[in-house]
Amino acid sequence: VPAHIPRPSYAKTGTPSSWDTAIPILTPAEINAMRPASTIARNALALGGRMVRAGTTTEAIDNEIHKYIISQGAYPSCLNYMGFPKSVCTSVNNVIAHGIPDTRELVAGDIINIDVTVYKDGFHGDTSAMFGVGKVDSLGVKLMDATRESLELAIDMCGPGVPISRIGETIESFVGPLGYSISVQLTGHGVGRSFHQNPLIYHHANEEPGEMLPGMAFTIEPILCQGVPDGIQWPDGWTIVTEDGGRSAQFEHTIVITETGVDVLTA
Repeated sequence: VPAHIPRPSYAKTGTPSSWDTAIPILTPAEINAMRPASTIARNALALGGRMVRAGTTTEAIDNEIHKYIISQGAYPSCLNYMGFPKSVCTSVNNVIAHGIPDTRELVAGDIINIDVTVYKDGFHGDTSAMFGVGKVDSLGVKLMDATRESLELAIDMCGPGVPISRIGETIESFVGPLGYSISVQLTGHGVGRSFHQNPLIYHHANEEPGEMLPGMAFTIEPILCQGVPDGIQWPDGWTIVTEDGGRSAQFEHTIVITETGVDVLTA
């Protein structure tokens, strides 16, 4: 990363700042300051998606997204966050999350999540999406479609005064009849001046307290699994795979609560 590009506090040491117990409430000026990072993240994700084809490596996708992000005068938030060695996460097939880009070539039928977070003007913007490699079987397509729809339904019910727990209730009520399980090991999170901050966003039914307030910014990022939702972490300290080898899918947006509803910053 060129020296002139501003970096988050952890960029050199890998150690993020401790979480504040309070949920940050952003001013209108701060919300506007989040938009460049969110837009760059969205565009970087689209760039990565266009590269998804058989024969491409996830390392190549990471390299191109990295180059794009720094070309925008921004920093790839994942890079050296708690020591993460790459600029994006690429999670293929049965990888639930935090896959490290490598030299494995994608093959027809794979499904892949690309997760991009960008730091710009003092704020982070975080988003991810699924992409199919060539022709994907119908079960894989249905898994991805259901995950996308669960995110959309959760976003649609957000607004001032809505209990934060309603997100998980909405997702679980939609997902349950479809036969998918929901990962409970990983959550959405507040985002803004810090990469991760309160509130935690659970994607399953829960009784967590709190309600959404104008100026509250967070991610919603449900992970659905074809089999059991339990994950096992690889020795690399990052990659989490399903315990039974079943495929998983995830979609994510950064949103901010407004006086009248919700603004999807990474849309």
